Amino acid sequence: MNLTIGSDHGAVELKDTVKKIIAEAFPDIEVNDVGTFGTDSVDYPDIAEKVCAEIVNGRSERGIVLCGTGIGISIAANKIKGIRCALCNDVYSAKKCREHNDANVLAMGGRVIGVGPAEEIVRAWLTTEFEGGRHQRRIDKITALENR
Repeated sequence: MNLTIGSDHGAVELKDTVKKIIAEAFPDIEVNDVGTFGTDSVDYPDIAEKVCAEIVNGRSERGIVLCGTGIGISIAANKIKGIRCALCNDVYSAKKCREHNDANVLAMGGRVIGVGPAEEIVRAWLTTEFEGGRHQRRIDKITALENR
């Protein structure tokens, strides 16, 4: 699987930690980091756009976006056609957003989530599959809303 990750300055440390978690636990996942790479202020919508462009263009199957709270970057990501971004602060939400919503982008907050919970959330999100069935009908309705 190819995965693209990006963060603003408020979550660059968490981004680097998540990359290490993925490299150690999922060596078959290729991670593309689109920045930011320091603590100088950047705008999270720009990062969301970079990550999501990789998914929409087919270069990545999934993405992870991070900002201080995860809220702003998840809102920005969800403005992009074809993206289903879920802000997750717990393992249950990470599993359900994959099983029921086929979330292709995970959002977390660098000032909200600690390393331990972030690792558990990422592991759950990466290993949980979409259930399809009745949930596909709902995804189709989300897509229809997007296309209006």
